[in-house]
Amino acid sequence: MNVGEVAALAGVTVRTLHHYDRIGLLSPSGRTAAGYRQYSPADLDRLHQVLLYRELGFPLEEVATLLDDPSADPAVHLRRQHRLLQDRLERTQAMVAAVEKEMEARSMGISLTPEERFEVFGDWLPEEYAAEAEEKWGGTEAWAQSQQRTRAMTKDDWLRVKAETDDVEARFAAALRDGVPADGETAMGLAEEHRQQISRNFYDCGYEIHAGLGRMYVEDERFTAHYEGIAPGLAQYVSTAVQANAARHGG
Repeated sequence: MNVGEVAALAGVTVRTLHHYDRIGLLSPSGRTAAGYRQYSPADLDRLHQVLLYRELGFPLEEVATLLDDPSADPAVHLRRQHRLLQDRLERTQAMVAAVEKEMEARSMGISLTPEERFEVFGDWLPEEYAAEAEEKWGGTEAWAQSQQRTRAMTKDDWLRVKAETDDVEARFAAALRDGVPADGETAMGLAEEHRQQISRNFYDCGYEIHAGLGRMYVEDERFTAHYEGIAPGLAQYVSTAVQANAARHGG
C-alpha cells in the first residue's frame, strides 16, 4: 500500500507517516522505482501498535523502545495494551457515572459539590431516585414545591434536615425497642413530627400523601433496607405509625 492508502486506512495524515519514517518509528519496507513509500502487512501491524500506544499516552520515544525490544513477544504487547485499555475504560466509566450523577443532582435542584453531597448523604445518593421520582410525581404540586425548595438549600440546610431526620428516626427506634405500640399516641406523635418535617423542608405533605409514604416504607425494598439498617422491624413500625396517624386525621 502507498502512503496515501495507509493514511486513509489508519485515520492519520500523510505528514504523520512521513514523520514516523523520519524518526525511525515506522519505516516502510519498500520503495517504488520512483522512490515512493510502500507499506507491507508487517508495517501495518507495527503502525497499529504505534497508534494504540500513542492513544494510551505513551511518548513516541518510549513507543519505539517498546516495539524495538528484540525480546518482546507480540502477545506481550497485546496483553499490556489490553490491560491499559481496560484501566482507561474503568476510569472513563467512573467519570461518566460521576458526571451523570452531577447532572441528575442538578436536575433535582441539589446545588452541592460532590464533596458536600458525600458529607451530607454519605453513600446514599438521592439523584439515583431522580428519574423515578419525576416519573411518579413530576406533574404534581408537591414535586414543584420540592424542586423550588431544594434549589435554595445550602449545605447547612441539608445538614439541618439530616439532623432532624436522624433525630426522629432514632426516637422511632427507641419507641420500638421500648415496646411502645406503633398505633399508640407516642408513635403517632412521632409520625406527626415526621409529616411536619417533610412539609417544612420539602413540600406540603398532607395525611393522604403521608400514608402513601408509610406504605412505601414496607413496599419498596430500598426504603425498607434503610429503616431495617437502623433497627430490625423499624420499617413496619414506622409504616404502621404513619398510617395510624393519617387515619385518625381522616387521611
